[in-house]
This record gives sequence, C-alpha cells and structure tokens, in this order.
Amino acid sequence: MRFPQCRLLAVVCACWFAGCTVGPDYHRPAVDTPSSFRYASPDAEVLDQGAVQWWNQFNDPVLDGLIQRALDQNKDLAIAAARVDEFYGRLMTTRAGLFPQVSANFGGGRGRSVPAPGFAPAVGNQVQLDVMASWEIDLFGRIRRMTEAARADYLGTQAAQQATRIALISSVATSYLLLRDLDQRLEIAKSTLASRSDALSLFQERFTGGVVSQLQVSQAKSEYESAQASVYAFQQQIAQQENSLSLLLGDNPGPIPRGKPLTQLSAPAIPAGLPSSLLERRPDILQAEQALISANASIGAARAQYFPSISLTGMFGAASTALSGLWTGPARIWSFAGAIAQPIFTGGAITGSVRTAEAQQQEALFSYEQAIQSAFADVEDALVGVARVRDQLQATNRQVEALAQYASLARDLYEGGYTSYLEVLDAERSLFNAQLQQSQLQDQQLAEIVALYKALGYGWTVDTGSQAQTRG
Repeated sequence: MRFPQCRLLAVVCACWFAGCTVGPDYHRPAVDTPSSFRYASPDAEVLDQGAVQWWNQFNDPVLDGLIQRALDQNKDLAIAAARVDEFYGRLMTTRAGLFPQVSANFGGGRGRSVPAPGFAPAVGNQVQLDVMASWEIDLFGRIRRMTEAARADYLGTQAAQQATRIALISSVATSYLLLRDLDQRLEIAKSTLASRSDALSLFQERFTGGVVSQLQVSQAKSEYESAQASVYAFQQQIAQQENSLSLLLGDNPGPIPRGKPLTQLSAPAIPAGLPSSLLERRPDILQAEQALISANASIGAARAQYFPSISLTGMFGAASTALSGLWTGPARIWSFAGAIAQPIFTGGAITGSVRTAEAQQQEALFSYEQAIQSAFADVEDALVGVARVRDQLQATNRQVEALAQYASLARDLYEGGYTSYLEVLDAERSLFNAQLQQSQLQDQQLAEIVALYKALGYGWTVDTGSQAQTRG
C-alpha cells in the first residue's frame, strides 16, 4: 500500500471518536431547600436581577459615585479579574492537548571535514527544512476530563469575581452608612457639649454669687468633660472610617465626600426571593458547584491513567546541500511513528491519584452543600434583622421623645427648687445615650437591607455561563 500511515491514522481517529470518556459524568446533587423563608417580609418586592442597581434607591448621588469608584479602582476586584484571565489561559493550555501540535524547523550550515587519511578535505553545505507534528489520541478521555475540570475552574473564578463585586458594593454602602451615622453621632455629641458648656458657665457664675455649691459645679464639669471625650472619640472613629472606606475605593487614605444626612437617605425596597432562586443567583454557590464539577472531572482524568496512551508523530521535510535543491524530489525526507504506552506496575501511584481525586470530590460536595446552607442562613439573618431592627428603632424613637420631655421637666423642676440637680443630670445623660442609640439603629436599619441584597445575590448582571461560551 502506498500510504499505510494514512490508513493507520484513519483507524485511530475512528477509535478516538467512538472512544469512551472514563469517570463519572456530573449531575447536580439534590439539595434539601426550604419552600420559603421564615421571616419573609409581607412588603417585599420582586426585583429584576438583570437590571436593578439597588444602591441607587438610596437617592444619594455621592454614594452612587463612591460605589462606581470602587468598581473601577478596588484592588481586590482587580485581582479577581486578573485571576479570571489566568484561569482562562489555563483552560486554553489544557484544551490544546486535544489537537495536533505542529512545528517547523529550518536550518543550514557549512562545514569542512576529512573523509579519511590521504583524502582531500571536503567542504560542503547542508540545508534542511522540517515540519513536525505530534498528537496524543485521547481515546479514554483523559485530556477531555482535564479540559472539563479546567473549564469549571475558569467558571469558578468568574463566579468568585462576581462574589467579590457583590461584597465590594455592600461593603462600600455599609461603610458609607456607618460614616454618616458617625457624623450624626458627632453632631449629637457636639450639641450636648454645647448645652453642657452653657450649664457649666451658668453654675460657675452661680457659684461665684454663692447660689450653688462646689458640688454642683463639679457635677456640671464632669458631664461637660464626658461630652468632650465623646466628641474626640467620634472624631477619631470618623477619621478611621474614612481611611477604611478609602481603601475600598482603591485610594490612599483621605477624606470622603458626604451626600445626604443619614435621616434623609431613602430606604431601598425590601427584595423578595425564593430559597431555590439562590442556587442560580448567589455567585458563591455557583463557585462551589464549579469546584464540584472540576473535582468530579478530575476523577475521570485520574482513572484514565489506568488505560494506554496513544500518540502519533510525523515529520515531513527536505534536506539538500543547496537551498535550491530543497524543492527537488530526491531532497524530500519523512517519517511517521505511533506509540502506545501502558502502565504495568506503578506501586499504587495511579490508585493513589484516583483515591485523592475521589476524596477531593467528596470535599467539594460537602463544601457545596455547606455553601447552600450558609446562603439560607445569611438570608434568614438579614430578614430577621430588617424586621427586628425596625421594631427597635420605633421603640427607641418613642424613648427619645419621652426622655426629651423628661429632661425638660426635670430642668423646670430644678429651676423651681422642687428637685436636685442629680435628677437633671440623670435625665440628660439618658437622653444623650438614647439619641446615640437612635442614630446607630437608623444606620443599622439601612445596613440590614444592604445585607439582605447581598445575601440574595443582587449586585451583578453577568451570566457566567454565556460568558464562558463566548470566550471558550
């Protein structure tokens, strides 16, 4: 036969296309999901995941700008994006093993040699052009399983990038809310400080006139210094919070612009969601599932080592003593070869690889199940937080109103000589603490809604599956 190697190649290709892929095929595990959330709000709204930018609902352009700066400049998000590119490169490298590898080599030289004693030296040229190809026939699916695992790893890094995006958006929003809360608490402390400064000046004048004792002056001074210490503490916390938020924005530590006061921020709508929807929306669950797919495929790649590997190599070229002679018939050179390698004794190395892959698949399965349970817990925590913090704030609002009336009445009674100054101090101290708690709860109420959006997986619009098909 003129070209037996072509028939050999045809036989091998037929075997490859008909060949089996060893190892288990992936099927999504059945998970036990609750039918509904225990603390679902009756006021919840169903939102469009593909269009919503929930942070716009605060109606604060400054916050919107800060979040956009973070998305553009945050280093953690940049690292996550670089990892996506890294794993796409790994996928390309692994998948390349499915195709023949072709290379070319061209070289030439001139040399002088002495054939034998008594003969004249010979001077000659040598020119050679070779085209070489090699191909490992993936008859048992080892490379295909490795490619499947690499693709899952790539999709997992995409999901991790989106999880980082969601965490970044919620962190910037929460940090900004806390900053506005600290600003508000600082104003409360300054207002209290001013009130106590006036009271201290009044008592010092009365002490000079012999109306009050040194005891009352000392009490007024103690309350003044306590308020002054609170002002310094809040100023420190504000500076540190600005530095922390600057890092989220990808900037050096520095001042942060302010928008609306905390009390003027609009509360975003409470989003609705079913437990089953988390399996498709939460990127951390998608990442855990891709890790499971990768580990499952790795079992097949490990088991394929038990079977023979088949490789083909070929070379076609030309060699001549002159460049013009490369294109003549006698200058042609070629070779074809095939090889089959079959493990016979490996001392348990392949078995160990298979057991390792199987154990890693079990680890990934448990991690996937744990990620789902953690997601349900995150949503339940956020839902109960939204409901209970709202109740706490309403009660604290009533408490502040009552304490303000109490402090006013106590001062009137003191001025009328019907009670001691200790009653006034107790009322004002209680009012100050309640006002600070009120501000904290106003912040926490909005922060719990942010936590709910994060727990439900809102904040990204990229379909990782479609993106993978586009790039892959």
